[in-house]
Amino acid sequence: MTKQDLALEVIRRLKKEYPDADCTLDYDDAWKLLVSVRLAAQCTDARVNVVVQDLYARYPDVAALAEATPEEIEEIVRPCGLGKSKARDINACMKILHEQYNDKVPEDFNALLKLPGVGRKSANLIMGDVFGKPAIVTDTHCIRLSNRIGLVHDLKDPKKVEMELWKIIPPEEGNDLCHRLVNHGREVCTARTAPYCDKCCLNDICEKNGV
Repeated sequence: MTKQDLALEVIRRLKKEYPDADCTLDYDDAWKLLVSVRLAAQCTDARVNVVVQDLYARYPDVAALAEATPEEIEEIVRPCGLGKSKARDINACMKILHEQYNDKVPEDFNALLKLPGVGRKSANLIMGDVFGKPAIVTDTHCIRLSNRIGLVHDLKDPKKVEMELWKIIPPEEGNDLCHRLVNHGREVCTARTAPYCDKCCLNDICEKNGV
């Protein structure tokens, strides 16, 4: 089985296993997803979804967050960890959106990468979830599962994993596949315990079954 064939089979099976391929961060506007994905670094999505409720109650739009001080933002987002750096990035990012983009999130990958606190993972998430563009979000689940299954080999660098996956995954499937890899990584192919290979829908095609 070629890597392309393997990728298509993984997509087919995970699509059946997890019909809903949704982001687990709550948001109703692109700028809110930018905020949440920055807060989600080394923090659970569930906690982020709680913390942002208080954040948006006090600062309901881009302009309000842009006008706030990093210290004021930090007071609220501290439960997500790394509060100082996250608050600084959020404030700086919102200032740019307010001053340069009329409070809108740019629909351009390279422009997103220039925003404070936005890396390739975040930019891909925005492109895929908000704008419906081809995207591959190489978070920890995507990297771990891609290596275990055999979609990539011995790669840990997110950008290198992303570039290899672009070669074998149909562009229109990338974003949803990454969400499904998150679901599968949390429920079955876990990191902190041995993976539950006995109940894995990929166990007969996984390169490192049981490892």
